Amino acid sequence: MSEEVINDTDLKSAVIEVLKTIFDPEIPVNIYDLGLIYEVNVMPDKAVEIVMTLTSPSCPAAGTLPGEVEQKAKGVAGVKDAVIELVFDPSWNQEMMSEEAKLELGFL
Repeated sequence: MSEEVINDTDLKSAVIEVLKTIFDPEIPVNIYDLGLIYEVNVMPDKAVEIVMTLTSPSCPAAGTLPGEVEQKAKGVAGVKDAVIELVFDPSWNQEMMSEEAKLELGFL
């Protein structure tokens, strides 16, 4: 049986959609709109590289959030693998949030 070919743009969009189902346990906003996802890159072999951060290096979710991101990204149809790179440069700040997230949290 042949596997359906998914283009990189659609695959990236599907990964972003699944990332929007993951919430920071302390803030009622998904991690994508919160600005914790810096990059989603689809590699030629259909592996996905996700560059992300946390609200702070001492974030209580540091032990679980990157693993949840990896697991959910790997579950997207067409994704062959997911590699998570956790970075703290640049540091996360409130300006990285989407307008919707700022509105929901009362920053607008």
